[in-house]
Amino acid sequence: MPENSATLELPVDRSSESAARTCRLVTLGCKVNQYETQLVKEGLERNGYREALGDEPADLCLVNTCTVTAEADSKARQTIRQLAKHNPGTSTVVFGCYATRAEEELAQLPGVAAVVTDNRELPDVLQRFGVYDWPGGISRFDGHRRAFVKVQDGCILNCTYCIIPQVRPGLRSREPVEILAEVRRLVDNGYREIVLTGIHLGHFGVEATRGRSGRAPYRLWHLLRAIDALPGDFRVRLSSLEAAEVGDDFISAVADCERLCPHFHLCLQSGSNDVLLRMKRRYRTGRFLEKIERIREVFEQPAFSTDVIVGFPGESDADFAATLATCESARFMKIHAFPFSARKGTPAHDFPGQISGEVKKDRLGQLGELEVKLRRQYHEVLRGRRLKVLVEARPARHAGCVQGTACRYVAVEFPGSPSDMGRLLEVEVTEVLDSFLSASRVENRA
Repeated sequence: MPENSATLELPVDRSSESAARTCRLVTLGCKVNQYETQLVKEGLERNGYREALGDEPADLCLVNTCTVTAEADSKARQTIRQLAKHNPGTSTVVFGCYATRAEEELAQLPGVAAVVTDNRELPDVLQRFGVYDWPGGISRFDGHRRAFVKVQDGCILNCTYCIIPQVRPGLRSREPVEILAEVRRLVDNGYREIVLTGIHLGHFGVEATRGRSGRAPYRLWHLLRAIDALPGDFRVRLSSLEAAEVGDDFISAVADCERLCPHFHLCLQSGSNDVLLRMKRRYRTGRFLEKIERIREVFEQPAFSTDVIVGFPGESDADFAATLATCESARFMKIHAFPFSARKGTPAHDFPGQISGEVKKDRLGQLGELEVKLRRQYHEVLRGRRLKVLVEARPARHAGCVQGTACRYVAVEFPGSPSDMGRLLEVEVTEVLDSFLSASRVENRA
């Protein structure tokens, strides 16, 4: 990737380093971006910055951008303009995926002092703003009861609808010893769920497997087993995976990982083989469903969620019907459905057979109805079952209760108090409601 090119060279002013400096951070986009912003935040704090409170103006603003859709680009530009308006005289540093793709465009926005086109250059760029001591990882995850841990960066696939391989090319996996130290630190600081994430999580360690580093292979399942052996009361959840990477070696290696949540987010995108071919996905529906059944053979009542793109160019009524049928066969308990958004710079942007917004809306509605049905079916399977629930700061629907997320990624409400926040508690499901489960408390654990 190109080295960072700042749009405005600023002199390093060390005269006020001992004074309190304020900052404001805005994150747009995915779990990886949220992790990266937390890392930047802790780096700023180590060098004397604190977050601006309320309407207090910030000396330095940072915007971590997303570029998955044109709407994401627009939101980033709007955010930058608003920061300049409400923080007169501030310097804004822009980084993330949109910054990589449109350095010159972002440099013209008000208040922008630097556009970082490669996040690895952030520590060097921020030295100009008095940041000299950079952390090797995070120690907390502000605003969350669970902590995301980025283990991998980059994507080398060529899906025809996706811009991400252009803005995060190549593959880079973090050192296992660094990841394990970070997980230990987060657990010691009270986090009871660790979510492993990456731009392409299933490709963790692939560059070593390809022999580029000369080391023995160390893949995602090796990392999971190492984390499973760490002390403490916590669990591990995986973010999205590609079905092509969930092979027998992965499944057999993690089947006995006690900390691993039995929840797998496998990205389907479409249930039509013809559409998958045009998307340049690496599987067909038959193989995808085989992977799901293989996981079901090993894990007890695992939960499956997925992503689906509705209205891909050329998607016929028959193609969409195939998507509905595949989702039903997979028995997904959650479906993240998105209307296709033509992304300039991707092959699919110029594909013939673009689908109207009205058709996309109708298909999204049908998929939403199916999701409700499948979620209810899965919830019924959990009736009477004991689940581990992470209590979160979400309001419960009934007085004297708390709500959290179970290991199987379902919302559960049960008797509790504010002192339970952030704890892992065991419950037994007693009732299936529309969008969550009601449960009784089994035992208390810290």
